[in-house]
Amino acid sequence: MEQKKVLLEVNHLLDTYCEQCFLNSYFKKEYGKCYAQRFCIHECTVGQKLKKYGEKLS
Repeated sequence: MEQKKVLLEVNHLLDTYCEQCFLNSYFKKEYGKCYAQRFCIHECTVGQKLKKYGEKLS
């Protein structure tokens, strides 16, 4: 049951904040997909939350 709750929270975060993120789109366009993903994981507060949820799932 806990896993389902975490997955719902991850989906909510992605839909709310990441779907139309200006910074992610800009970095993908200017620097590439890898740079944008690295930014999201290490710099963005939403990305850091997603990383913590991912650690809970594994």
